[in-house]
Amino acid sequence: MNKQQQPNVIVFFTDQQRWDTTGVHGNPLNLTPNFDRMARQGTHLAHTFTSQPVCGPARSCLQTGQYATTTGCYRNAIPLPKESKTMAHYFKEAGYRTGYIGKWHLADEEPVPERKRGGYEDWLAANVLEFSSDAYDTVLYNHRNESIKLAGYRVDAMTDAAIRYIDQHQDDPFFLMVSYLEPHHQNHSDHYPAPEGYEESYTGRWCPPDLAALGGTSHQHLGGYYGMVKRLDEALGRIRDALKSLQLSENTILLFTSDHGCHFKTRNTEYKRSCHESSIRIPAAICGSVFNRGGQVNELVSLIDLPPTLLDAAGIPVPEQMQGHSLLPLVQRKSCDWPSEVLVQISETQVGRAIRTERWKYAVHAPDKDPVMDAGSNQYEELFLYDLHSDPYELVNLIGMDPYQPVLEELRTRLIAKMTEAGEPEPIIVPAARRLAGQRRVSVKDQHKYK
Repeated sequence: MNKQQQPNVIVFFTDQQRWDTTGVHGNPLNLTPNFDRMARQGTHLAHTFTSQPVCGPARSCLQTGQYATTTGCYRNAIPLPKESKTMAHYFKEAGYRTGYIGKWHLADEEPVPERKRGGYEDWLAANVLEFSSDAYDTVLYNHRNESIKLAGYRVDAMTDAAIRYIDQHQDDPFFLMVSYLEPHHQNHSDHYPAPEGYEESYTGRWCPPDLAALGGTSHQHLGGYYGMVKRLDEALGRIRDALKSLQLSENTILLFTSDHGCHFKTRNTEYKRSCHESSIRIPAAICGSVFNRGGQVNELVSLIDLPPTLLDAAGIPVPEQMQGHSLLPLVQRKSCDWPSEVLVQISETQVGRAIRTERWKYAVHAPDKDPVMDAGSNQYEELFLYDLHSDPYELVNLIGMDPYQPVLEELRTRLIAKMTEAGEPEPIIVPAARRLAGQRRVSVKDQHKYK
């Protein structure tokens, strides 16, 4: 592609957003009309999953297209290795201007020095935005590491900065990543601070079935969480309006996705770091350029598939070291050998691994390993099996049950294959103790001990 033909690329990246906050996934509160429209007009990646349900590791996957165990960023507070190549490096080599706004979470110091910014040229960010700022106190650092306070609610302040960037760079191809903190909780208060008046609008309204069954902090926090999602969607609409007003819509690829979901302390003692849909399933849609009128992609998509997809769509060769796959053949309805499962690596609460297929969720853990110090294990024990066709909210653990032994044997083999494909050593997986049908293996209450 020549310079004039190269599409701009924007990644609209949220933090801790469940897939079912969106209207296209059945949320009845009209929180995401802009995302829903984008999904219908562009390409809706209807079954998208994180490859690591923790902030830093998920970001390493999105930046590099590699699993967190490949980069070494298997938990928070491990900086991205200086030799790692990110999307910024590849886009810059192809003639793009690269910019980053918002939460980075891939360094070990604040503000982030240039050598730890993943190759991004233009910089207005903080390593851990949840500590450098608050909902109405947005503090970021510029390319000179000067502290910059932006006016307005945090989502709006960052969106203003993104629109300024788009306007200033419209004459050259640019790659811009806007990494919001919302709808992540504010750590120091363990609260979901929505804009003034928004939390009240959604408190006591619709509750997803898994949260309705399991409780956690959902009744306390959903109002604020939904209010944050609503404001994010309004920000998405503003960015799309800016692109339209600058006549950039058709030639700008816009990806919306998140790093992981949120289970509101129903599966362990915090909000993510588990194999459950509430932790790993995320919203995703792409519009612009080749993705307009792409329809709905129903194959299982991993977070590590998104970097090769963006490079491929921009006409940039996908590097061999990327472990994901470009989605363009699926979008263009071409025949391809697409994986039938996604791999999830879990840290900090457990050394865990899981696969998600169209029907099944199968998870193992290494209880003798330190979930903070150990990236993996040579031996795991079976922990969860869910039939997502009959139990979509994962309320009945089938692990070890006699009727499911053939399923377990197949999934055990498939998980080992995915782990070795990801570069991990081939593990031993110890089968769960067999039990009769109807005999509970792990109760909902007991699940809290896997924190």
